[in-house]
Amino acid sequence: MKAILLISGGFDSPVAGYLMQQKGVEIIAVHFSYEPFTDNGPELKSRKAAEHLKFKKFISINIGKEVQEIASKCEHRFYYVLSKRLMMKKAEEIAKKEGAEFLITGECLGQVGSQTLTNLRSITDAVKMQILRPLISYDKEEIIKIARKISTYEICIGPEVCDCLGPKNPATRSDVAEIKLQEEKLLI
Repeated sequence: MKAILLISGGFDSPVAGYLMQQKGVEIIAVHFSYEPFTDNGPELKSRKAAEHLKFKKFISINIGKEVQEIASKCEHRFYYVLSKRLMMKKAEEIAKKEGAEFLITGECLGQVGSQTLTNLRSITDAVKMQILRPLISYDKEEIIKIARKISTYEICIGPEVCDCLGPKNPATRSDVAEIKLQEEKLLI
């Protein structure tokens, strides 16, 4: 089996990829860069973690223009849900090209505003492909413990920058129909 792992440079996604790799899944790591709104630090951390864990392949895609459009044209409180939907759609396209059967994320239920049940439903709706979330019930301490064990903690330490364009008060509830209306404002 082959899967696309959405890898951010934080602690969670490398651990999710590692856990699935232990189940015999071949991992292709895909990083979405926010440059020029961030530097290339998250990409470098993601690449180093992917190499350390011996994932089959690493791909980086710049979505800076797309996330800027989301931030400027849509209701800002939905930024995280909309940007994750964008990433899922792009990851699904890559999965089809690479012959991957499903997507993997490091999402954990309730850890951040976009990871509530209704928001995860809105994100999942963006694609037809199955999304596996092996860390869904883990807390941050459990994830950090695994990251230390697999030696990705030191690689991934540092600020997370995925929120550089995000709102201070993100929506913790969303409705798929409402999110699709927001997407109609976009050219992407």
